[in-house]
Amino acid sequence: MDNNNANIKVSVIMPVYNASRFLSSAIDSVLSQSYSDFELILIDDCSKDNSYEILKEYEASDNRVKIFKNKHNKGVSYTRNFGVSKAKFDYVALIDSDDMWDKDKLKKQLEIIKKFPQTDIVYTGSAFVDTESVRSDFVFSVPTCVTYKKLLKQNVMSCSSVLIKKKWLIKYPMAHDNMHEDFAVWLSVLKDGGTAKGIDEPLLIYRVDRNSKSGNKLKSMMMTYRVYKFIGLNFFSRFYYLVFYILSGIKKHGSI
Repeated sequence: MDNNNANIKVSVIMPVYNASRFLSSAIDSVLSQSYSDFELILIDDCSKDNSYEILKEYEASDNRVKIFKNKHNKGVSYTRNFGVSKAKFDYVALIDSDDMWDKDKLKKQLEIIKKFPQTDIVYTGSAFVDTESVRSDFVFSVPTCVTYKKLLKQNVMSCSSVLIKKKWLIKYPMAHDNMHEDFAVWLSVLKDGGTAKGIDEPLLIYRVDRNSKSGNKLKSMMMTYRVYKFIGLNFFSRFYYLVFYILSGIKKHGSI
């Protein structure tokens, strides 16, 4: 563990639903972090495969792992919010059950927090793999800082890359699964005066599933429109920023 950041502890939250195919890779990438002072909160959303059995094995082998199970299938927004309610520490890192982290991801983010303690969100760039774990040549670069108005044009904060102060996730819980619920949170934080800094390194390995809500381009576009509506943009502003979203989406995913 990096002793320079020994006073900062992190709650890592991973929602899990029918994730057995990639689950171990995701969990292993967290547990093998070079910065080790964290808890890993795993919440099973009533999976129909053997995901919960996998979670129990990890809980038995590592005391940083804490598992929970929803009584009924609730969706990813509820499940992440539940994880936040169980988090012990002031910083929260989010990761989906099919994504992975570079081993120095948390360490490098905490170095930013140490240098700029007023920072509310630290996000990173991304590398990409497909469902067969084949890595793309494309790397998503991110700016070292982003404002509310700039974020409206392009969501540069991949959910699984974000480290955020827990107080913001309490103030702005994730709302609806029929939109990009994480994007709505980031916008709400920045609109409310929060600050964000980026690390332009692919510390997130993002798994691209063409059948997912982010992989389906038309569906993703509609979900982005709902985000703009949710945060209170007027009709014309929604379409104005949607044009930027479409153009940035072509740039981001065009070579994958």
